[in-house]
Amino acid sequence: MTGSLRVNFAAVGDVLGKVLVVDDDEVIRQLIAVNLNLEGFEVTTATDGQDCLDRVLDVMPDVITLDVMMPFLDGWTTAQMLRDGEATRHIKVVLITARAQDDDKARGRRIGVDAYLTKPFDPAELIQVVRDLAAGIPRVD
Repeated sequence: MTGSLRVNFAAVGDVLGKVLVVDDDEVIRQLIAVNLNLEGFEVTTATDGQDCLDRVLDVMPDVITLDVMMPFLDGWTTAQMLRDGEATRHIKVVLITARAQDDDKARGRRIGVDAYLTKPFDPAELIQVVRDLAAGIPRVD
């Protein structure tokens, strides 16, 4: 065989953690979900911030990937509500957004999100961020 191919499929029954993927764009939501699922995470999806809040206590994820620009309830408000909730404040939150200005990143830090990725994002970077957070490794972004 020529070249090298690295595949990180988890062993059958090996779950790296639970992830709730929240994005109003179905294509992006499924892209994130498929990549994380292939990596060995148990993935549940939500279509917006309200859907996230409605499902989070049933799912009890280790990590939430959260789009910022969504209808009904945006990612900023959702992240703040997760941080304010006694049962959800411990969940690691990754904001994923096209908003890459310093003010936006500072707002994420004030809310207390654990990582901030800008679109377009590298799926391998997203996987590594989620893997680190699920394993309890803090991110320095």
